[in-house]
This record gives sequence, structure tokens and C-alpha cells, in this order.
Amino acid sequence: MGRFDAILIDFYGTIAAGDREAVEAVCATIVTACKLSISPAEFAVTWGERYFAVVAQSSHDAFRTLYECEMTSLAQVFEQLKIQADPAPFVGQLEAYWRDPPIHTDAVELLDELNVPVCVVSNADSEPLQAAIKKSGLRFDAVVSSEAVRSYKPDPRIFQHALDRMGVDASRALHIGDSRHSDVAGAQGVGITAAWICREDRIHDIGQCTPCHTCSSLMELKQFMGVA
Repeated sequence: MGRFDAILIDFYGTIAAGDREAVEAVCATIVTACKLSISPAEFAVTWGERYFAVVAQSSHDAFRTLYECEMTSLAQVFEQLKIQADPAPFVGQLEAYWRDPPIHTDAVELLDELNVPVCVVSNADSEPLQAAIKKSGLRFDAVVSSEAVRSYKPDPRIFQHALDRMGVDASRALHIGDSRHSDVAGAQGVGITAAWICREDRIHDIGQCTPCHTCSSLMELKQFMGVA
């Protein structure tokens, strides 16, 4: 037995490639179609900040799905920039990506070597997430989506739900994710050890907290986890 009795792990950006390229492609389409004077990267940051603000207000009784949060935040950006356009086709492009993202090789390698239960904990709508997992061929002991729990990371409810599903105490769990805001801050907030996978293609992140461990490849975590 290693240092931990269960592993909680983010999906998009950690196991699967993040949606940075998909978001930037959508933003480039918007900038071109609407003849905007800002760059796609600037549009992406503006949208991202709106998105995080909407998600922060969308847990528990005020819950909205990820699709609804993307729609709402993009509509707000359109209103801010006085763009007359329907956000639905653009968010639809992102939803298509959520269903079939590329899987990181290091994630497959690490998962193959783990001998402890693994639970996916993802800020995602249930159906696209399950579709992506099925497409990947990967197997997990449990999958917890924000839609199922009506709670978005870093809210403690989604992490506590995952701990309960796995039957472990927070002190004996490790959470791995690519967002310092959602993954690291959320996990550490309930007493879970947090490892940050800092990939080169990670999307804009508003988080500032310090993880317990930082790596550029998931395989670097083997020794930290006590499975090397």
C-alpha cells in the first residue's frame, strides 16, 4: 500500500487534453465572423473570466450545467462587446470536443500502474463526460461529475461526495488536477493532498494557491504517491 488509499483525478486537462485549442478555435471564429478588433487570445481570456464568475454562482440550488454556464458567460461577453450573435453554435463546438478529447499518454501509463481505487472528479456535464470516458476505453472505480452533484470544483461538496463514494478519509486521498483554482484549492480546502499537473497547453487559470506537489508529467507522481 502506498501513501494513499484512493486517487481522485480531474479529467479534462489532466487525463484528457484540455479544451484550450478548442476554445481558441471558437474564439478565432468569433473574432473573424464578428470583425472584432481584439485578438482571439484576448477574447478567450475575457470569456474565461466571465465563465469562472458564472460557475462560481452556479452550485447547489442555483446549479446550472456546464453547457448553460458556457452559454451564459458567452452571451455576457457578446453583450459587453455589443455583438449581435447567437452563442449556441459556438458552445456547440465545445460540446463536441468534450465528447471526444485526445487522451494523454502519461495518463494511460499512470492509470495502468496504480493499485488503488481511482475516481474521476470533473467539472463536466454527465453525458459528454461518460461519452468521452467510454471512447477512451479507460476504466475507473467511480466517476463524479459536477452535474451529478450539482456542485463545481472548488466547492467542497463535489470533493466530499467523491470521498464518500470511495469510502476514504480526506487525509488518505490524493487529488490530481491541472487547475490551481478548481482542483488544488478545492481539494486542499477539504484536507485532501493536491498535486498540480502543469501542462504546457493548460488554459487560462485564475488560481493562485500552492499545491502540495507540482509536475509536468503524471508519471512524475509515482514516487510521490508511493507506487514507484
